[in-house]
Amino acid sequence: MTTAVRQAGAGPAVSCAVPAIGEAAPDFELVNQFGEPVRLSDFRGRNVVIVFYPFAFSGICTGELCELRDNLALFENADAAVLAVSVDSKFTQRAYAEQENYGFDLLADFWPHGAVAGEYGIFDAESGMAKRGTFILDAAGIVRYVVVNPRGEARDLKEYRAALASLSGN
Repeated sequence: MTTAVRQAGAGPAVSCAVPAIGEAAPDFELVNQFGEPVRLSDFRGRNVVIVFYPFAFSGICTGELCELRDNLALFENADAAVLAVSVDSKFTQRAYAEQENYGFDLLADFWPHGAVAGEYGIFDAESGMAKRGTFILDAAGIVRYVVVNPRGEARDLKEYRAALASLSGN
């Protein structure tokens, strides 16, 4: 039930290794755009799509998250929660979610700055932001898909579709 890992581009060193397919995803708790705590382990029993993005209101990030918003049924049909994470504050996340009408949690990895992105091996300390990393977890919290794209390269929704289908056996 694994999907191939694609590591695109080389970047600055990060504090931890990117979790591999078959490993348990690092647990975390961050606040969402409403200031509510969201803990990854609370989603056990459901698939989870964790989408790290560099910054709210930036062009590629907005395009990617709007594509998720416009295809939310794909994730709902796979019983997958979408958690979008950036180093922006909860206040920025809320304004961004309201402007773009996002129906999923935007999580603030604001302080300690980028700590969760660092646990996932995708914090770029030189620029102070998360790389474009996506981790799809099965209902047990095991990583089943990973992609990390270089700056300026958007992720492909078709890859998410295939990864989610492999989780449901379709």
